[in-house]
Amino acid sequence: MTSTTVSDRPQRSRLNRLIRELWFQVVLAAVLGIAVGIAAPGFGEALSPLNDWFIALVKMIVIPVVFCVVTTGIASMDNLRKAGRIGVKAIGYFLVLSLASMLIGLVVANVFQPGAGLNVDPSTLNTDDVPKTSQQHASFTGFISSLIPTSLFGAITGDAILAALLVSIVFGIALNMAGEEAAPLTNGIRALSDVVFRIVGWVMRLAPVGTFGALAMVVSTYGAESLKQLAYLIILFTATCIVYVLVLLGAIMRVCGLGLFALIRFLKAELLVALSTCSSEAVLPQLVRKLETLGIGRPVVGIVIPSGFSFNLDGSAVYLTMASMFMAQAVGIDLSWQQQLVMVGVMMLTSKGTAGIAGGAFIVLASTVTAVGHIPLAALSLIVGIDRILNEGRVFINVLGNAIATIVIGKWENDFDSTKARSMLYPKKTPASSETADGTKVAAGA
Repeated sequence: MTSTTVSDRPQRSRLNRLIRELWFQVVLAAVLGIAVGIAAPGFGEALSPLNDWFIALVKMIVIPVVFCVVTTGIASMDNLRKAGRIGVKAIGYFLVLSLASMLIGLVVANVFQPGAGLNVDPSTLNTDDVPKTSQQHASFTGFISSLIPTSLFGAITGDAILAALLVSIVFGIALNMAGEEAAPLTNGIRALSDVVFRIVGWVMRLAPVGTFGALAMVVSTYGAESLKQLAYLIILFTATCIVYVLVLLGAIMRVCGLGLFALIRFLKAELLVALSTCSSEAVLPQLVRKLETLGIGRPVVGIVIPSGFSFNLDGSAVYLTMASMFMAQAVGIDLSWQQQLVMVGVMMLTSKGTAGIAGGAFIVLASTVTAVGHIPLAALSLIVGIDRILNEGRVFINVLGNAIATIVIGKWENDFDSTKARSMLYPKKTPASSETADGTKVAAGA
C-alpha cells in the first residue's frame, strides 16, 4: 500500500502540470473540436462564434501591444540610426524570403502540374462563393494611403497594423529626441506595456475555447467528401510547406547556430493556436513576449514582428504562386515564363501590407488575378472551398518564419543574447542555476 501511494504521487503531479500547460489544453481542445465536428456536424458549425470571439479579443489587444513595444523600444535607444538600420535590414530580409518563397511555389506547380487534366470550363463556374472583398483591386497608391492614418491617436485606437506601426515609430522617435522632458511619458507607456501584457496573458488562456470552436466548425463545414477532387493540391502544398520548413528555415536556423526543432518546441503553444485559428495575428502579442524572453532586444522585436506580419508572409507567398498556377492549369491556360514572372512581380506588391488574418492571402490572390488578367477571376471558385485547409500550412510558416526573421535581425544587430536563447531552447543542457531563473518565465508565458 505504501509503495503504491508513493509511486502514484509524482504521476499525479506530472499530469497536473501537463493539464495546466497551454499547448496541451490547445491540443485537447483541437481533438474535442474534431470529434464534435464528426459526431454532430450541425452543432459543430454553430460553434463557429467561439473562434470569432477569441480572434476579436486578440485583435482588440494587438494595436496596444504594437504601440507599447515599438514606442518604448525606440525611445530607449541610444542611437536613433539603429531603428532605421533595423527597418532596412528587416525589409531587405523580407523581400529576399518572399521572392524565394514565390519562386519555390512556382517551380513546384510547374513540375507537378496539380491542376492539369481538370479541363474546367470557366463559364460553368459559380462565383457566388468568391468573397466580394476579394474582387477589390489592390494598388500601390492605395497601399501607401493605407499607411497614413486620419489622426495621430486614431491609428492607435483603430485596427490597421501598418498605420499603428508608423505612428508608433514616429512617436518613439519624438520621445527619444525630447529626452528628459518626455521621460514621465515614456515611463507611463512602459507601465501601460506591463498592463497590456497582463491582459494578453488572460486572453491567451481562452485559446483552447477558440481552438475548440474553430476545428468543430471546420470539420463540420468541410467534410472529407468535398476534399477528394482537390486532394492532390492539398497534399502537394502541404508537402511543399514541410520541405520549406525543414530545408530553408532549418538552414537559416543552422546559420544562426540554433536548432529549428528547439525553436518549434519553444513556440509550440503559439504555433498550435495559429494553426487552429488560421490567424497569425492571433499570436502576435504572445509572440512578442516570447521572443523578448528568448533574449532578443525589444527594439528588434518591436519593429520586426509587427512589420513581418504584413511584409513577411512566406507561407502565403508559396500559396499565391502555387494556387495561381493550379487555376491556370485547371482551366487550360498555358502561362509563358514571362507571364509567370510578371505575375510574381505583381504579387511582390499586392502581398505586402495584408493583415495576418484568416483568408487574407485569398484576397491577395484575387487582387493579383484581377491585376494581371491572365486567369479568369471565376477560377477562384475552384479553390475557395479548400482555402481554409490550405491556410493551415501557410499560417504555420508565416508565424515560424517571422520568429526566425527576428532572430536573424537580432543577431545581425548584435542585439541577441545567445546564452539566454540556449538556456530557453535547451533547458536540460543548461546549468541548474540559470535554468531555474529563466525557465519559470517560459512556463508562465507558455
